[in-house]
Amino acid sequence: MARLSDPITILKGIGPAKAKQFETLNIFTLEDLICHFPRGYEDRTKLVTIDKLQVDVPACFRAMVMNTPRTTHVRKGLDITKVQVADHTARLNLTFFNSRYVSENLRYGQEYIFYGAVSGDFIGYNMTNPAFESLDSQPVTTRRVLPIYPLTAGLTNGAVLKAVRQAMAICDTPAEILPGPIRERYGILPAEQAYRAIHEPRDMAEAEAAKRRLIFEEFFVFSAGLSLMRAARAEKRCPPYENLNLTPFYAALPFRLTGAQQRCIDEILKDFRSGAPMNRLVQGDVGSGKTMVAAAAAYAAVTNGRQAAMMAPTEILAEQHHASLSKLLEPLGIRVGLLTGSLTPKNKALVRSRIETGELDFIVGTHALVTDKTVFSDLGLVITDEQHRFGVGQRSRLSAKGDDPHLLVMSATPIPRTLALLMYGDLEVSILDELPPGRQTVDTFLVNESYRPRINNFIRKHAQNGNQIYVVCPAVEETDGMSLKSATEWAETLQTAVFPDLRIALLHGQMKGAEKERVMSEFAKGNADIMVATTVIEVGVDVPNATLMIVEDADRFGLSQLHQLRGRVGRGQDKSYCILTTRNRNPETLQRLKAFCKTTDGFKIAQEDLKMRGPGDFFGSRQSGLPTFRVASLGSDLETLTVAQQASKDWIEGHGAADTPEAKALRSRIQTLFERSEGTMN
Repeated sequence: MARLSDPITILKGIGPAKAKQFETLNIFTLEDLICHFPRGYEDRTKLVTIDKLQVDVPACFRAMVMNTPRTTHVRKGLDITKVQVADHTARLNLTFFNSRYVSENLRYGQEYIFYGAVSGDFIGYNMTNPAFESLDSQPVTTRRVLPIYPLTAGLTNGAVLKAVRQAMAICDTPAEILPGPIRERYGILPAEQAYRAIHEPRDMAEAEAAKRRLIFEEFFVFSAGLSLMRAARAEKRCPPYENLNLTPFYAALPFRLTGAQQRCIDEILKDFRSGAPMNRLVQGDVGSGKTMVAAAAAYAAVTNGRQAAMMAPTEILAEQHHASLSKLLEPLGIRVGLLTGSLTPKNKALVRSRIETGELDFIVGTHALVTDKTVFSDLGLVITDEQHRFGVGQRSRLSAKGDDPHLLVMSATPIPRTLALLMYGDLEVSILDELPPGRQTVDTFLVNESYRPRINNFIRKHAQNGNQIYVVCPAVEETDGMSLKSATEWAETLQTAVFPDLRIALLHGQMKGAEKERVMSEFAKGNADIMVATTVIEVGVDVPNATLMIVEDADRFGLSQLHQLRGRVGRGQDKSYCILTTRNRNPETLQRLKAFCKTTDGFKIAQEDLKMRGPGDFFGSRQSGLPTFRVASLGSDLETLTVAQQASKDWIEGHGAADTPEAKALRSRIQTLFERSEGTMN
């Protein structure tokens, strides 16, 4: 017997060149191959008669070859083979391209099973390149449920299927990790049965049962891992904060907190009292008041004799946070400092010295906070703003600068709670689902290119009123074969042909960091009327004077992205607008964009986006820190996720330290998953 860890090159027909193709799909070992699950199935089990074939609907039928196949050489590289087949109901013409196999294997007078889709025109019905097998052959492509695999250039579905069959024949399936009582309670197939059925199901019902088992298994493993992490973290201790009187802080605020803000602060204070390090995610819509929640947490940490640090993704955002937090907290006796990469070496050294000696209580900064040169006197609270913009490693490095400090993660990207729990590992989740009074509602409209003159007039009107405008494009430069508006070309067009009298700035992700910061800073100061940009502005500078956003080719963006972009306007006193343009006429796309125009609830938008596009859209798949699931979909399998989370939680609490084969296999699988998805681990 071969082992799961053996390379796929031990299989017949897989040499170094073919192995390279499989590597593109992250398939290196027999286990990788067995865990390369079908993306769908074709049900080829039902036979129909020729007269029941429907145009463009693939089906299986049994027919006799009525003549000897005839091959015509049309030109170099193109041979066409034609043959006629029939059953007791009708005749059908078959056409094959460049297939010598057909003329050698279809015999006049013999019966075969065919699978394909007919096409019809005024001349009659025809079928092109159907699959076929003789009646006495072992069913390979017909009379079965055929798995359809994710492929890459050079790899056919048949080649993957053949390799999977070989692997399944010479080695065991992955070990059972779901305990018997769990399988029994939730009606889950045993591992071996599920792994075999997912690749070679007898019928669609068996394929669905196998898929359900593997979806449940993936969610169970991940959730069990989080439960173990929670348990390990719960054992960590830190001195509870005793002085949690926030009355002076509340009295200094120029407004009343919302109920949601107060609830989040109360949850944070409860964590501070617990004697265990806090690990909390505060997520809320744009403008829901996360910064004030962070300020309250920092105030509590500092009044208990500890330092607090807040890491922002851009220098401008760090500077804005520093300005607003200094104004609020310094009158309360809290010394607020700023540490960014653009400070002069002398000023950086001075700030770092004050951090190390404890002369600064609350330090706001960028990634400069996590460098080796930055040493804290007594770091008690770490706050990260827009967490997905860094990656978990930076958060961990900042936390490592204290002795198990409290951790507060903030995100302005509303995501469904179940996804938040996955994405942010073992953090507790607090949700700001209430906007402060007076927060602007941004009116949103969807238009096509015929509205261009009116859009331009609207832009000019806002500029004449002294306001600023964002124009967002899906691409940086023109792309071959794609008629997308690009930021570079569109900025030039607007400046030379449409608004030669206005000041137009350009911002995109390919610019160097310092240049991006400069452009954003100049726009924030009012030194440009129009900012033409890519989604690099999605999370960025706060410009209260910006009242209009135009999103070009809006169908190219996810709803959550559009919501983040829209959040750049409506931050001041003036009425603000967002206009989406599209040339796409697809009814589903238009319906999706129209639905977006009707709501400003980020959580509803996020839920819809998750269903339609999966989780990658929220952050970009590589940056999200989300686990890579092989068969489960966070968009469509949330119900199974909820069940598996509860099942794993119950099992870990009752049997987490068990010494059974399943428990050992589960712990091994958890370790493998978290090594593979390193970004998910906090």
